[in-house]
Amino acid sequence: MITAYNPEVEELEEVLVEDDIDELLGHHSRLIVYNDDHNTFDWVIQCFIEVLEYPHDQSEQLALIIHFKGKATVKTAPKKELKPKKDALVDRGLSAVIED
Repeated sequence: MITAYNPEVEELEEVLVEDDIDELLGHHSRLIVYNDDHNTFDWVIQCFIEVLEYPHDQSEQLALIIHFKGKATVKTAPKKELKPKKDALVDRGLSAVIED
């Protein structure tokens, strides 16, 4: 939510932004990680443990799904929650995107 000036009533009012609306409506986006040829299984697993705070077994299963299927949804949540996680995975060299 942000505060914005409304010229029609000549005062400030609070306005919902897209992320707030998505969260209120329960709309969740998907964090998707794609397979690549340069990251090792161990590195991908370690990234999921550190960034997504998943246990080793879950991280390993996701790494295998990504390897065999080419991609996997690794988390669903409001976009504003996923963005820093996506950025952290990309910073570690993984191919990750957010889709609605």
